[in-house]
Amino acid sequence: MKVLLTVLTSIILILSSSFQSAAKEKTLIYTIDIKKEIDNTTWIYLHNGLAEARRLNAEAILLHMNTYGGLLESADSMRTAILYSPIPVYVFIDNNAASAGALISIACKKIYMRKGANIGAATVVNQTGAALPDKYQSYMRSMIRSTAEAQGKDTLMQNGDTVYRWKRDPLIAEAMVDDRVVIPNLIDSGKVLTFTAQEALKWGYCDGIAESPDQVITEYIGYKDYEIKSYEPSWFDNVKGFFMSPVIQGLLIIFIIGGIYFEMQTPGLGFPSAAAIIAAILYFAPLYMDGLAENWEILLFIIGVILVMLEIFVIPGFGVAGISGILLVVGGLTMSLLDNTDFDFRGVSGMDTGRAALTVLLGLGIGFASVIWLSDRIGHKGPFKKMALNADLEKAVSTPSLARLVGKEGRAATVLRPSGKVSIEGELYDGISESGFIEKETPVKVVRFENSQVYVTSL
Repeated sequence: MKVLLTVLTSIILILSSSFQSAAKEKTLIYTIDIKKEIDNTTWIYLHNGLAEARRLNAEAILLHMNTYGGLLESADSMRTAILYSPIPVYVFIDNNAASAGALISIACKKIYMRKGANIGAATVVNQTGAALPDKYQSYMRSMIRSTAEAQGKDTLMQNGDTVYRWKRDPLIAEAMVDDRVVIPNLIDSGKVLTFTAQEALKWGYCDGIAESPDQVITEYIGYKDYEIKSYEPSWFDNVKGFFMSPVIQGLLIIFIIGGIYFEMQTPGLGFPSAAAIIAAILYFAPLYMDGLAENWEILLFIIGVILVMLEIFVIPGFGVAGISGILLVVGGLTMSLLDNTDFDFRGVSGMDTGRAALTVLLGLGIGFASVIWLSDRIGHKGPFKKMALNADLEKAVSTPSLARLVGKEGRAATVLRPSGKVSIEGELYDGISESGFIEKETPVKVVRFENSQVYVTSL
């Protein structure tokens, strides 16, 4: 009986080992599609795909690329993630890898292209296609050179001597950006370099011609028995990418500033405050879920808003609280865009900091300009005329009663900051201060009237 049990146990162990060996022979290859404009959405695709590939212990990652380029900041984040990926990343260029797509492709371990595909033309341009000033080109030249250099050098023996040669010549990468670069027998001055598949193969910027990802995996990467797992973007990835766009973030900042301003000009809580709160949530939520915005950064913004409101509603004049509040608001909005841990900014580049500050400051500047422009026009002219009661009501009702108040004295029935209520001859009127902040019960004098409101100065 013991002999039989021993034999059965041995058979089970042998079969189990065989099954495990068979399972291990199946190699997992993870694929990520990059087939749209390079932006925050494609960065999210790559970021999430790389993380899932690590969780699944994939042997290799293959990018299936077809793009005309896109945002430089997103491309920079993507190429950095690829360079530092613990799993080797390969790319199959299915037709186009232009501009930002070229930068991302050069970061990959190996580049494979379909017949008729192209790679190059990485000059930094604006929305109209015009090349940006040289300071932008300089940064891109350095970035694409360093990306090519990161692939290292091959060691060759020539005539008994050891020769080291770049796997991807950095000067060729630079020629994809700068039309002043001249490479004999390849590119003349005045032309930006773009390779066909065959040209890229000849000059070391393509490691093989293939017609499908399957051919890349089997013939070039060398996996015969493999399983493919592809990243499937969710609707949430697309929504998050949309709200992380610098343009949308700038617009949200404008709504935050505008909502706070108009709420301070109206009694009670209403639509402006709701708009500001919703805009703040849409601004911080994607950044928080993506790991950029931390609790302390959001707290800085909230404290800053509170200080600004205290300065306006409680503290006379404008001083330390208001200035501190503005700095905290700007700081909270800016640092939420930076990938830092607590107060450690060593991993944040100067370009990232400049881009974040520019996004916030432009949003704040346009926001302030917009609220001033709108406040001057609401109820007075143009499409905003119907949003307020003005001339007709004033002429019909208020003009006769308010005209007689000019020169009269009374008191501030509420705090004027600058609007509020004033009491003249025992009657309450809507009043606006023309002499700054006025405390409640301060004697005032009516100097003029307009739009059913009296304008007063303190005595």
